[in-house]
Amino acid sequence: MSSGDTGLTQDVLFDILSSARRRYVLHVLKTEGEMELTELAEHVAAPENGTEVEELTKQQRKRVYVSLYQTHVPKLRDAGLVAYDEDDQVVSLRSNADDIARYLDDEQQRFPWQYVYLGIALVGLLVVGLSAAAVPPFDAVSQTLVAFVLVVALPE
Repeated sequence: MSSGDTGLTQDVLFDILSSARRRYVLHVLKTEGEMELTELAEHVAAPENGTEVEELTKQQRKRVYVSLYQTHVPKLRDAGLVAYDEDDQVVSLRSNADDIARYLDDEQQRFPWQYVYLGIALVGLLVVGLSAAAVPPFDAVSQTLVAFVLVVALPE
């Protein structure tokens, strides 16, 4: 079973995306472009350790570097998502990596639906409360009508 345009099987795609570190590698390469493996390791290690790149210890850098070098970059390369130049130690995204971008969690592109739902619920609660308290003009509004309008107003 193939997963859309990538040519990757669903199992391979799920295996690749199951690692937060690999997802973050793809994110960094997409936003920053190609980079040396040592620099990529720093970009990955900093948020994992809750610090800035400049404040990383040698051990923190090395732990992520070894993991990227031995496991994550080869897996991404074998899947055809990144290219790795062994001589220059440069990692870059391949063109088909764009096909899996929709599966990556990009917080900046997420719409805050929880606020829409909260707003609809609060408006509904206010209208029903005013209707139950017989406050004009809300006393003329049927609570059934309010419930219907709220359900219809909810986004799909």
